[in-house]
Amino acid sequence: MEVILQNLTKKFPSRDRKNRRDVIAVNDFTFQIPDGRLIGLLGPSGCGKSTTLNLISGLVRPTSGRIFFGKDDVTDLPPEHRGIGLVFQNYALYPHLTVRQNITFPLENLKGKDRLSKAEMLEKAFEAAKLVQIEELMDRKPGELSGGQQQRVAIARALVKRPRVLLLDEPLSNLDARLRLQTREEIKRIQRETGITTIFVTHDQEEAMSISDMIVVMKDGIVQQIGKPQEVYDNPVNLFVARFLGTPPVNVFEGSIKDGRLYIGQDEVLEVLEPSETGRVADEVSTALEMGRAAEVSAALETDRAADKFSADLNSVGSSSGQAQESGKWQTPGSSGKIADGKVYAAIRPEGFLLQEDGPLRCELDGVEVMGRDISVVSKNKASLNPTVRSIIGTENMDRIFSLERSNAEKAGNAEKGGGAGKAGNAGKGGGTGKAGNAGKGIGAENRGDGGTGMEKRASGQSGRNGENEERSVVRFGLIPRKVLLFDRESEKRIYFRNGRNFLKNVNRGD
Repeated sequence: MEVILQNLTKKFPSRDRKNRRDVIAVNDFTFQIPDGRLIGLLGPSGCGKSTTLNLISGLVRPTSGRIFFGKDDVTDLPPEHRGIGLVFQNYALYPHLTVRQNITFPLENLKGKDRLSKAEMLEKAFEAAKLVQIEELMDRKPGELSGGQQQRVAIARALVKRPRVLLLDEPLSNLDARLRLQTREEIKRIQRETGITTIFVTHDQEEAMSISDMIVVMKDGIVQQIGKPQEVYDNPVNLFVARFLGTPPVNVFEGSIKDGRLYIGQDEVLEVLEPSETGRVADEVSTALEMGRAAEVSAALETDRAADKFSADLNSVGSSSGQAQESGKWQTPGSSGKIADGKVYAAIRPEGFLLQEDGPLRCELDGVEVMGRDISVVSKNKASLNPTVRSIIGTENMDRIFSLERSNAEKAGNAEKGGGAGKAGNAGKGGGTGKAGNAGKGIGAENRGDGGTGMEKRASGQSGRNGENEERSVVRFGLIPRKVLLFDRESEKRIYFRNGRNFLKNVNRGD
C-alpha cells in the first residue's frame, strides 16, 4: 500500500505561560512511501518521528495536511478503519490472556461481513504465530515469555488482520543488545515475506540503516533528508545529518579554504575543486528516481542549471536506477572553478583516514583500540570539535601503529621521570629552550619560576617541531577524498566539491 503524506503539520498548544507560541511537532512533512517498502523514521528524541507515526495511525489528528493510503484519503478516518497494524514500544500485551488469545483479540472485534468464525480466527492466529516463529508458545501468558518473545507476540497481533500498513514505534528499545540484533533481522524477514508497507520509528541509526529500504532523518519536526541509508550516510545534506549517522561518529574539524586548498589547523590536507551544484542535485535526482517520481527528474533536466547538474556521479545514479540516459544529459560539467575562500567545517568519516608517514594531517596519538579486523586509532587535534579523533585503519598497519604507541608510552615515562627530578640544569633546558625532547625536564623548571613553557609543550603533546621524541608522538594521516565532507560554517549546509583525483598524497609542511 502506497502511503502519501501531503504537507502534514501537527501543532500542540504551549504549556509555558510566558511563551504562548504553539509547539510544532511535525512541520510541513511531505513524503511518498512506495508500496511494499520498509521506511525508517530516524532522529533524536523530540524530533517528531513518533508524532508522525501517530498521525499516520490516526491516534493523533493533524493540524493541517492530508494522509492517503493509495487513493483513499484517510485523514479523517478513525484508527480502526484505516487498516493499520501498530506495535508499541512496551508491547501492550494483555497479561491475563494467553499468546493465542492476545493474537486473536483484534479478530474478535470484527463485525458484519468481516466477522470470522472461531475456527477461522484460530487458523489466522496460528499463521501469524508461525510467521514470527512462536507457534509453540501459544498457551503461555506474557509473564512467562522473554522480552524478545513478547515482542514477537505483539508483531503477530499486528499482522493477524493483514493490515495495509504496519507501524512500529521503537519496538526494540526494551531489548538487550544481542536480542535487539536478532529481532531486527526478524522484522526485516517478516516484512519481506509479507510485502506489507512498514514504517519503523527509531532513534538508533544503526537499526534504521540496517533494515530500512529508505530512511527519513528528522530534527525539530522538520525532515532533514530522505534517501537510501548508504546514500544518506555518504552524502549528508547538512552537518546535523553527518554527525547523527555513523558509529564511531564523524570527526568534525574547524577548517578553512584558501585558494582551492583545505586547511585543518596549519596543515594543508586536500585540494578541493567545485563542480557547482552537481553533488546536491545528484542526491535530489537519486531520491526522485528511487521514489519513482520521473516527472520531477524530467523537470530538473529542463532548468537553467542543467549544465552544472549532471556529472559522472549522476551517470552511476541513472544506470543503477535503470533510467535511459539521453544524449548529453549525463556528462561531466566542464567547469572546474575553485570553492570560495572562507571558514568551513570539515567532517571526516573514521574510515576516511590512511596511515602515512608523510601524511598531511597531523594528530597527537592518544591510544589504540583493536576491534576485530580493524584498528581504531584514538588521537587529538586542536582543530577538532570532537573530544577525540577516531580513525579506523586496517590490521595491516598494526605493527607500525603499535610501535608508535610504544614510543609514545616510553616518552611519557621519560617525561614523568624528568618532571620528578626537577634538577636545576634540566630546568634551565626546559624553561629556556622549550625543546620538545626536553619538555619533561621543563616541569622541574617550576623551581625557577619559568617552567611554564616546558609544561605547555608537554600538555599540548609537545607541539614544537624540534626534537626526535616529538615526531614519535605524532601520527600522520592521508585522507580519502570521498570520505571528506565540507560544510558552510554559518549555515552548516553541505559544500560539494569534485574529489576524484585531488588527493594530496605527499604534502609535508614541516616547519
